[in-house]
Amino acid sequence: MKKILGLVLVVSAILLSACSEDVKTPADIYKGQSAEKIFKDGDTALAKGSYQDAVDHFEGLDALYPFTAYEEQAQLNIIYAYYKTRDYALTAAAADRYIHLYPRSTHIDYAYYMKGVANTSVNRGLGSNVIHLDISTRDLGSAKEAFNDFGELLRRYPDSPYAPAARSRMIYLRNMLVQSELNIAQFYYDRRAYVAAANRANHIVQEYQEAPSVIPALGLMVQSYRKLNLSDPADKTLQVLAYNYPDSDVYKKLQAEK
Repeated sequence: MKKILGLVLVVSAILLSACSEDVKTPADIYKGQSAEKIFKDGDTALAKGSYQDAVDHFEGLDALYPFTAYEEQAQLNIIYAYYKTRDYALTAAAADRYIHLYPRSTHIDYAYYMKGVANTSVNRGLGSNVIHLDISTRDLGSAKEAFNDFGELLRRYPDSPYAPAARSRMIYLRNMLVQSELNIAQFYYDRRAYVAAANRANHIVQEYQEAPSVIPALGLMVQSYRKLNLSDPADKTLQVLAYNYPDSDVYKKLQAEK
């Protein structure tokens, strides 16, 4: 039995060694070709929508000819190519690399924008698009990064052609982040942690006054105060709802329960 096992291990090692020798990097594939040819072929692949092929060419160019006249444009192109292959982590990394390598480039606003788009897409993912999951219930670390990326773009380049889209995406991200805060507040409320629920909801009201989630946050504050038998803050919060959102279903329901 030991001999058979040893033979299997030897054969497996040989097979793995053979497989590893067959794997070639982009640098291996395009070795011997000029920087101009690799770049032009990659550009052609990008134009045809052969995005993985484009990625391979630009990665090969970077490995073989890191200091040519084609390098900056190749670094810019690979951001888009990675994005189209749905490799959002590499998209963000490539955009970040471009920002550090070419801080004075006329195209750097594009890199900031694509970094934000990539970080937004990490949270959306395929699942949320297919089965309509509420992404505000997920870990939103990359969404916060995306919000900051777009904010940095607007701060540095307010007149960029990407600025309007960045502002729209920031509103979307803000609303999503606030909804996540509301989910946490509701989680506390459902577990009878009414002080924590009220505090979390109050944070939403104070920090995100233009977000749609402010209305249910106010409602949750009223409900939490009532559970705590704090009639004065409950009534005052209800007055805020009445003044700002008198036609909301949240206010109508709470007024009827009073």
